Amino acid sequence: VQLQASGGGLVQIGGSLRLSCAASGRTRFSSYVMGWFRQAPGKEREFVAAISRGGVVTYYTDSVKGRFTINRDNAKNTVYLQMNSLKPEDTGVYYCGAGSAERLDDYYRQSSYDYWGQGTLVTVSS
Repeated sequence: VQLQASGGGLVQIGGSLRLSCAASGRTRFSSYVMGWFRQAPGKEREFVAAISRGGVVTYYTDSVKGRFTINRDNAKNTVYLQMNSLKPEDTGVYYCGAGSAERLDDYYRQSSYDYWGQGTLVTVSS
């Protein structure tokens, strides 16, 4: 499975961006839990959001709840991350992952993801 993340860029505080992650290769996209993680400069990669195989269940880290929305289009093999009300602390490289977690408690674990995209940079500036 190959994942291609896109949509990052420079945005002002309070602005919005929509990230996309397209899957290709020999994949049944709908069989994977999809997640977004981010890595700020000098920090470790952290969980942002995840979505279940059918798109019914979503899971967010507390700092983005109410501002970010994850969704997926299994017909297009794509997962999205809509980011609103962006803050400087949202700055970082955003990575999408595809994994096989079975429990909601595992969605936030990096080890639950088998495939990763290359990352797309989001910079929130005043």
